Amino acid sequence: MATDKQSTEKEYTVEEKLSTLYQLQTLMTEIDKIKTLRGELPLEVQDLEDEIAGLETRLQNYQADIKNSEAAIVEQKHKITEAKSLIERYKAQLDNVRNNREFDNLSKEIEYQGLEIEFSEKKIREFGEAIDAKKKDIAELTERLDGRKADLEQKKGELDQIIAETKQDEERLREKAKKLETVIEPRLLTAFKRIRKGARNGLAVVYVQRGACGGCFNKIPPQKQLDIKLRKKIIVCEYCGRIMIDPELAGVEE
Repeated sequence: MATDKQSTEKEYTVEEKLSTLYQLQTLMTEIDKIKTLRGELPLEVQDLEDEIAGLETRLQNYQADIKNSEAAIVEQKHKITEAKSLIERYKAQLDNVRNNREFDNLSKEIEYQGLEIEFSEKKIREFGEAIDAKKKDIAELTERLDGRKADLEQKKGELDQIIAETKQDEERLREKAKKLETVIEPRLLTAFKRIRKGARNGLAVVYVQRGACGGCFNKIPPQKQLDIKLRKKIIVCEYCGRIMIDPELAGVEE
């Protein structure tokens, strides 16, 4: 059975392996372009969602500040009511004082409660001004929030449209790539994926351009250029580690 299996398996030449790898690279590059096309929009959408969440939190804090200031005003008004009640009581007691000492003490209490009323009225004005300022901030923040929400809706619409337009293309490309991967020996496929992952532009297979590596653009010695053209062995760039092929194999006129 093993002999029959070996006889049915196709032996690929180095040239065929390189050609298949380059085809796979081309497909993966197209997939990368699709991901790049919509790759920036998800980040923009996420940034807008984060900003909106921050603005909404700030809005809630402003509203809480207003409620606290309103509660403080109620408290100060209650103090004023108590102070006025005490003043009335002390004034009534002035009619029944027995000596100057009692009169002085009651007069001081009336004066103190008067100062308390002035202080509370001052605090009420300050809290009122703080409320007005916060309401102005809320109006500006609400306007900004509405603008950001409109931006988010637009960006989400653009993203959904791009995903809808590119989904079929990406699935088609991935299906082709999956089929190609089945005819590439595992060791070579693993190396291809490793190189792609480490490359900034995702290029694992590049063709020679003007005597230089098409990935890092470092010059290739003449003998190595000749070896690449002969397609008898897989050659990698000594600088960036990418697999190199000749332009003709890539379908490019040198």
